[in-house]
Amino acid sequence: MSPKVIDGNLLKIIIKNGSIKLKNNHQMINDLNVFPVPDGDTGSNMQSTMMSGVSSIESFEDESVEKIGKALSRGLLMGARGNSGVILSQLFSGFAKAFKDLSTANSVQFVNGLKYGVEQAYGAVINPVEGTILTVAREAVDEAEKTAKEDSDIIDIMKIYLKEAHASLKRTPDLLPVLKESGVVDSGGAGLIVIIEGMLDALEGKFYDEAKPSRKDKKQGRAFETEVTEFGYCTEFIIQLDQDKKFSKDKLVKQLGRLGDSIVVVADEEICKVHVHTEKPGDALNIGQIYGEFANLKIENMTMQHTETLLHSAEGSEDDAGHACGHDHGHDFRVETKKKYGIITVVNGSGLRAMFEEMGVNHVIDGGQTMNPSTQDFIDAVKGVNADNILIIPNNKNVFLSAEHAAKNIEDKNVIVLPAKTIPQGYASLTMFDANQDIEDTIEEMNELIEHVKSGEVTYAVRDTKINGLDIKKDDYLGIENGKIVASKSNRFETVQSLTDNLLDDESEIITIMYGKDVDKDEVDKLVNYIETTYPDIEIETVDGNQDIYAYLLAVE
Repeated sequence: MSPKVIDGNLLKIIIKNGSIKLKNNHQMINDLNVFPVPDGDTGSNMQSTMMSGVSSIESFEDESVEKIGKALSRGLLMGARGNSGVILSQLFSGFAKAFKDLSTANSVQFVNGLKYGVEQAYGAVINPVEGTILTVAREAVDEAEKTAKEDSDIIDIMKIYLKEAHASLKRTPDLLPVLKESGVVDSGGAGLIVIIEGMLDALEGKFYDEAKPSRKDKKQGRAFETEVTEFGYCTEFIIQLDQDKKFSKDKLVKQLGRLGDSIVVVADEEICKVHVHTEKPGDALNIGQIYGEFANLKIENMTMQHTETLLHSAEGSEDDAGHACGHDHGHDFRVETKKKYGIITVVNGSGLRAMFEEMGVNHVIDGGQTMNPSTQDFIDAVKGVNADNILIIPNNKNVFLSAEHAAKNIEDKNVIVLPAKTIPQGYASLTMFDANQDIEDTIEEMNELIEHVKSGEVTYAVRDTKINGLDIKKDDYLGIENGKIVASKSNRFETVQSLTDNLLDDESEIITIMYGKDVDKDEVDKLVNYIETTYPDIEIETVDGNQDIYAYLLAVE
């Protein structure tokens, strides 16, 4: 018999089932991305966001829908990755608000939650676009609201919601011409439908088990899963203990033991240093902060073999240096002086990382294409930078919303997210950074350069499609100018040559060429020679970025 009310346990079950169904089908959602480039990751971001929410309610038993909703909302927000993940987190965050003071929810209250979620999601996007997940969610709940009554069967209401969601999804190409041209429907809307289908399936007694990650997923680095991996994160932090709070070393060790292994905790009356290997560094940090404020913080993703240094601890020589991560975990405590400015950015590639660090970045989050950091990743990074003003440079349009939501959840520091949505924009903005200026003048100058720099990218097509009047074939090289595909050729050099011609004009002064890991120096020299011959007044800089996916990143000023 269909339920007329949902309690906390049932809410938890249907959310989990919907999340698992999305996780098992996330690659199908990835394949719907309009751009035929290899960093289409809408499905990956949405499923990672949902599974983060599931983790936050996993331990709850016999709780109210209000309490489940609050925990779910928090977990989704902290785990939100990419624009699609942030919008999804807002849909369910608003959904949870309808359950305030409720132990159970009837059909009307359930639909009200879906409606509140739509309102919150629209409000979270600066310029909401129709023909996206927003449209699908709005039109579906409007239809469900027409028939929902307090004694309605929730299964019947969800079937009405789902039927209209499918119809709305089919209409998305009529609202967004780029979808119609590419022959796809909106990927975010499709992902939402998969979640709702899984929720409805649970109400009807059909449950899903998590599928094991495919080789393709592992190869492409879609690594933001919730399962435990072999290595995880080497997490270290130093806490300045709050003397008004009772500190227990044994209790802290026990709490950390639930999260990982290789635990080392040393403390005196004022300071405690922690080392732990865990898949959930954010949880470890939250536990640590119960006892005081961070002085130093360092996280390394051992699985990817990329060090994520938030604030370098002083080197020691104690006898705990033999951990699997190969790092020295000495007990030398030192607190850095607070700075006026701190800078956080997101890049992929050892060369790009080194370049940004040389330009004054305090913390580089390894990610970007296919690896969108979560809201929690940004919050953890901000906590580890000892400065009054924190500038976040996202360098990727799909990272921007997560960074903004992190900034909104930080109260003790002035966090500014710059509108840099490409690596070239982020690079250009840093050329104008002046730590001696007032914050307003600094931001104004950096934003001005972001607005005027021209961005170029060269990657490859993952499928046949037609877009911007170009007939694109799988494996063709694509030249992208300021987010628009302007060239598609079978030869990589011809593609970057054509893109360069598009970017350079009489007003151009400098071009910076950042080349990827698969580009040899001879090809770069050939490109430099072409620019010097064709555009003799242009100053040329080259950077061995060693980045994945994008063979070339070009910044023209």
